[in-house]
Amino acid sequence: MPRTNFQELLEAGAHFGHLARKWNPKMAPYIFDQKNGIHIIDLHKSVVKIDEAAEAMKELARSGRKILFVATKKQAKDIVAEKAAAVNMPYVTERWPGGMLTNFPTIRKAVKKMNTIDKMKEDGTFEKLAKRERLQIDRQRAKLEKNLGSIKDMSRLPSAIFVVDVQKEANAVKEANRLNIPVIAMVDTCCDPTPIDYVIPANDDAAKSIETILGAICTAIQEGLDERKLEKEKEAVAENAEAPAAKKSVLRPRKSKAAEQAEAPAEAAPVAEEVAQAE
Repeated sequence: MPRTNFQELLEAGAHFGHLARKWNPKMAPYIFDQKNGIHIIDLHKSVVKIDEAAEAMKELARSGRKILFVATKKQAKDIVAEKAAAVNMPYVTERWPGGMLTNFPTIRKAVKKMNTIDKMKEDGTFEKLAKRERLQIDRQRAKLEKNLGSIKDMSRLPSAIFVVDVQKEANAVKEANRLNIPVIAMVDTCCDPTPIDYVIPANDDAAKSIETILGAICTAIQEGLDERKLEKEKEAVAENAEAPAAKKSVLRPRKSKAAEQAEAPAEAAPVAEEVAQAE
């Protein structure tokens, strides 16, 4: 069963493309028609592409990998932040930090700096500083939190990135392409779909369209996470069941007192015969 349907996408306005004169010819396979100078996206193809992308992201989540969500445009940032946080995935909604992927160790250093400031506040070191220093550190911490707070748990490069508006997030797409990180993206009629691994042809300007598609994608991710959790629980049960069986095979069964007494005379009989012969 498809994760979305034609009617749902139609009501969300996902079929509205850009002005026909601003189109990218490479998007021609995904365009159904033109109306009042605006291209109309073929939603039947969008449904198929959403399913393909959702399955790919579900598998990534199931294998315990991270997907980075990127959307800095006004109508998308709040939706992306909410949906990504709900499935415990990192996201960038303020500004794409240059070298976020290609210079990842430097970004990690900035995140560690943020964690160091937090530790200073916990252990009381922060309170010993001069008032001016405290203000400077607080400003620095707030700036780091705004730009990098949503990726502080991302200890390694993501296994894929999900992008809303590939034109606006061109730097993110370029960095991902350079590192061979798969890109899943909502692509409008004015964009070039070539650098995108999983193209979702849809209106990337309407909040309702973004929310509908992200809802389907994040539901798939949650399914992957649930399956992973279930697999781990089954493994734990299997390990616990195997442990007692292994112990039983190592330990020898203890003999009862009756068995020991029954064996004793049999062992003593030859000795008694030797004593009788000697006499």
